[in-house]
Amino acid sequence: MRVLTGIQASGKLHIGNYFGAMKPMVQLQEEHELFTFIANYHSLTSSTDAETLRQYTLDAAVDYLSVGIDPEKTTFWVQSHVPQVLELYWILSKFTPMGLLERAHSYKDKVAKGIPASHALFSYPVLMAADILLYDVQKVPVGKDQIQHLEITRDIAVKFNNEYGELFVLPEAMVNEEVATIPGIDGQKMSKSYGNAINLFMESEKALQKRCNKIISSSTPLGEPLEWEGCHIYNLAALFLDEEGKKELQERYKSGKEGYGHFKKYLKELIWEELSEARERRAYYLEHMNKVEEILAEGAKKAGRIADAKMQKVREAVGLL
Repeated sequence: MRVLTGIQASGKLHIGNYFGAMKPMVQLQEEHELFTFIANYHSLTSSTDAETLRQYTLDAAVDYLSVGIDPEKTTFWVQSHVPQVLELYWILSKFTPMGLLERAHSYKDKVAKGIPASHALFSYPVLMAADILLYDVQKVPVGKDQIQHLEITRDIAVKFNNEYGELFVLPEAMVNEEVATIPGIDGQKMSKSYGNAINLFMESEKALQKRCNKIISSSTPLGEPLEWEGCHIYNLAALFLDEEGKKELQERYKSGKEGYGHFKKYLKELIWEELSEARERRAYYLEHMNKVEEILAEGAKKAGRIADAKMQKVREAVGLL
């Protein structure tokens, strides 16, 4: 089964990216034909500086490889290295009713958060559809907030197929209910755009602790039992724990012997330990960026061959010379 996922190169990757996409990807590559790309075209909706976008793209590549993406098992490339996706994006625009995009809640949410309204942001779901349909993908891992975009992809594909024949595979969503929404330090969904993220690779353990200390908590005094349900610190720590570990942490909350400061320190320790091997791999790749570029180039070649074959069929179907 072919599975595809991507992530924007719009800033340093964070814990939400790790549990929502990256860690599941490492598991998926062992079971399926995994396609993973760095969505730098999508990143243009929020990027204003060329050099920064280039650096973010390379940083994302290094981080993906560091957490365990294996180029021998996963086709891994940069979105702009396969420009056929933009051609398909334009063709699919013909099959995208305005009302379909006007109902997209992600656009409204991002504008409400202060991201400038633009055609690129508005038509984001069409480019996402092209990303998916170009590669005959059966499954797409998504968070709950992205399910609507995948439904839009299916709607567009159905409209195209109804007119030109069954050219596109209709993808299905893969949703991990347990980590569908990762809270940031303010309790909202963790996002680079919202400035509430805990970065995946902090410059030091001290810096990580400082970030964890910013997580919003109640003012319950030390010595009184704490509520673990609804606690942002607990919800983040639980991502790193099995069921037994969660129960132990819940009992610590109930005991009243520890305050939120203790649990913020515990969360820092969990994060630091989880990523210990990834930090070692990351140090290697940062010293061997030529290796990273070779991996991306090889992935783009493989993805490009598939994209070329699909676009030949699409062009023929719609009548493009």
